[in-house]
Amino acid sequence: MIACDEETAVALRSVRVITGAVLHPLAAYLLHRGLQTLPLRMRAQQDSAARIAAWLAEHPAVREVYYPGIDGDPRGIVARQMRGTGAMLSVSLHGGYAAASALTSGVRLFSHAVSLGGVDSLADLPAALTHRPVPAEVRPGADVVRISIGLEDVDDLIADLDQALR
Repeated sequence: MIACDEETAVALRSVRVITGAVLHPLAAYLLHRGLQTLPLRMRAQQDSAARIAAWLAEHPAVREVYYPGIDGDPRGIVARQMRGTGAMLSVSLHGGYAAASALTSGVRLFSHAVSLGGVDSLADLPAALTHRPVPAEVRPGADVVRISIGLEDVDDLIADLDQALR
């Protein structure tokens, strides 16, 4: 809902219809139903992500883990801005692009996709997908893999990452 004058509202409705930002009744129902369990799913996903991030931080193939709270919250920013640390993390790997590509193609439980925030675990290689058109000076390194943790069993996800990193 947007508070605005009638002229702006008419223009916004037109943009909404043209761009497809109109939910059909089933999608609206599914969205409403899914929102009821969102807090439970997010807690489970971020608990798994924190455990996976800690495990990855100790793995010899991993150069660095990028995850809020991996080294605590020294400035208190996470605690002030969020209710948790989320389910997204990134890793940079020893071995560069070849190692990152081997990880994304070697996992079995993670889908190789760029959609984020669902209930399925995903892994993508930004250098080869989403960030190719981004200028090199601000693009993530070729050794970076972005991972979205879903609702699968955390031990299964760790085992899958472990076999792919080997």
